[in-house]
Amino acid sequence: MAKVDRNQGPEIGLKPPHGFWPHRWLDWLEAQRSGVILAVTIALASSFLADHYAAPAMLFALLIGMAFNFTNEAPRTAEGISFCARSLLRCGVALLGLRLTFADVSQLGVTPIVGVVVLLVSTLIGGVVLARLFGRSTAFGLLTGGSVAICGASAAMAIAAVLPKRFLKEEDVLLTVVGVTAMSTLAMIIYPVLFRYLGLADVEIGYMIGATIHDVAQVVGAGYSVSDTAGDIATFTKLLRVALLPVVLLAVAVIFRKEAGGATGLPWFVVAFIGLMILRNFVPLPEALLSFVNDTSRFLLVVAISALGVKTSLQKLFAPGLKGLLLIAVDTLWLLGQAIVFAHIFLM
Repeated sequence: MAKVDRNQGPEIGLKPPHGFWPHRWLDWLEAQRSGVILAVTIALASSFLADHYAAPAMLFALLIGMAFNFTNEAPRTAEGISFCARSLLRCGVALLGLRLTFADVSQLGVTPIVGVVVLLVSTLIGGVVLARLFGRSTAFGLLTGGSVAICGASAAMAIAAVLPKRFLKEEDVLLTVVGVTAMSTLAMIIYPVLFRYLGLADVEIGYMIGATIHDVAQVVGAGYSVSDTAGDIATFTKLLRVALLPVVLLAVAVIFRKEAGGATGLPWFVVAFIGLMILRNFVPLPEALLSFVNDTSRFLLVVAISALGVKTSLQKLFAPGLKGLLLIAVDTLWLLGQAIVFAHIFLM
């Protein structure tokens, strides 16, 4: 009988392998093991410190994780860290659907939900206008404005997939991903303090965090660093923005008269979040189950934030220089300024 070559078949990566070959699953699990153990260890340490020093576990996770950035590209830990930062984050966010009730959402009212759409459209338009003022192309403005308006690096990659290649350089995409990640990381730390200083209540702070911070991970970290209520509202508000990504992708495709090059469906974790939220509100579930899912979701998010911290290199974030980050920073401030004005008129 011919010997089976374990190296044949699809490349082991972030996604679990397809098929029923046990050795492929074992190889995949082995590749993830060291990175997952590191992220879980940081999460446990962060939870311990949070319990004993009355500080946000996610902030501890981010800061401690950053101290281990040197392990991010190590062969033994790189894949596991990426798995935690992406897949476990999305699982944790999806499970949050079981926490949110229609009563929680009703605290927002219709106006703030409409406000999310208005802020997104205005930020996209502002991104294009600012790009032209900076001497850059409309495509670059849509890329930067869309990444700030919707969901950070994920939106940047999706929009880049739709835009015709001749209008966009690879360096533009890299700059946008680096810049929007840097702004989102800073916002995660600064915005909760800023919104508290402005005198907003937890529900309002959650809305502002969800409406202004770019990446889902940082929204979750910032929201739950304030309170559970702020975290729930921030996550819901953020997922409203993510849900608008397919609409933006279709609009970009129409503007450039090209068929969209990437998938335009909702991300699976958004669909799961909505489905679990509906289940939570229409099906009576045991409190023990809800409590278990709540604790599981929270821990997965702390693990994901720990991995995000490990992946965060301040040197790389600011490598393009201040001038290269200026446009994205202005886009970020434009969104923040609009949100503060909106909050002052409709929320305060």
